Amino acid sequence: MKREDLLIDPIVDLRFKDLEKYGELLSLYEKVYGFSAASLVKAGRIVRSMVKGADLRILSFTANLVSTGLRGLIADLIRRGFFNLIVTTGGTVDHDLARALGGTYYKGYFESDDSMLRELKIHRLGNIFIPYEAYGQKVEEAVRSYIPEIVKVKKEWPVYELLWEFGRRVNDDSSILRACNDLKVPMIVPGVIDGSFGTNLFISSQFNGLRLNLFEDMRLIKDLVFSSNVSGALLVGGGISKHHTIWWSQFRDGLDYAVYVTTAQEFDGSLSGAMPREAISWNKVKPDAKTVTVYGDATIVLPLLASALLD
Repeated sequence: MKREDLLIDPIVDLRFKDLEKYGELLSLYEKVYGFSAASLVKAGRIVRSMVKGADLRILSFTANLVSTGLRGLIADLIRRGFFNLIVTTGGTVDHDLARALGGTYYKGYFESDDSMLRELKIHRLGNIFIPYEAYGQKVEEAVRSYIPEIVKVKKEWPVYELLWEFGRRVNDDSSILRACNDLKVPMIVPGVIDGSFGTNLFISSQFNGLRLNLFEDMRLIKDLVFSSNVSGALLVGGGISKHHTIWWSQFRDGLDYAVYVTTAQEFDGSLSGAMPREAISWNKVKPDAKTVTVYGDATIVLPLLASALLD
C-alpha cells in the first residue's frame, strides 16, 4: 500500500457554531433518561450552572483530544469565556502547534498494520493517522523559530506565559494556544517536558539559556484557587491534568462543581477512574458539590455538553 492511499481524508476542526442545529439534543436524552443518558443530562445542567455561578471555571483535558476535531471546539469554549483556566498535558501543545502550523492529520483506523505505517513514516494515534512531517518537524520548527526571539525578552519564563508567546505567533482560529493568548487564559501544563515541545525546549535551552519556572505556574493556580468564591471544573479524561485540577482545589475545601467524563473504571484504584465521591474524602470536592460522572468517549460526550451552553 502506498502512503497516498492512506492519507486521504483530513481531520477537520469542529466549531461551536456547528452545534447550533443540535441545541435540542439534550432535551431528547432527557426523554430517554435511563442509564448513561441520565448522567449526560445531569452533566449538561451542571455545566450550565457552573458557567453561570462559578468565577473560577476550569477545563481539564488530555492531549489525545487535540488530534481530533474537538480541538476547534475547545478553542471556541475558551474564546466564548466559558472557561478561564485550562489544565492539560504536554501533548496538547504538540498537537495544537503542529496543526496550527499546517500539519494535517488524517482519518485512519484502529486495525492498521503498524509496521507498515512505520515504514511509510506515519504515526497512528488510535484511528488517526499523523504523517511524520506533520508532527515532530512542525514542533521543532516552531521552537527553533520562536525561542530566539522569546529569550531576548527574558531567559526565564513561567510555562503559561511562554505558551502565550507561542499562541501569539500562530495564525489559526482553531488553535487552543491562540485562544488562550487572545483572552489571556492561562494554560497550566504540569507535564510540559513530556513530549516533543518539552524535548525541543530542553535542546534549545542548551544553546540560549532558556529556563522554565514551573513554580510560577503553581503560584498562579494557587492564587486563582484561593481568590475564587465559587469554583468548578469539567474534567475530560484522567491522568496528570485531572489530578492537578483537583489537587489544587483541595486547599480551598474543594470544587463546588465537578463533571467527570471518562472511560476509566474505579475498581483498580486509579486516579483516572476515581469518582467525585472519592475526591470528597481528599477535600478535593465539597460534600455538597454538584457532581456527576459521564462514562463515554469524549469525542461523543463533549459536543453534547457544549450544546448545553448554546444559549
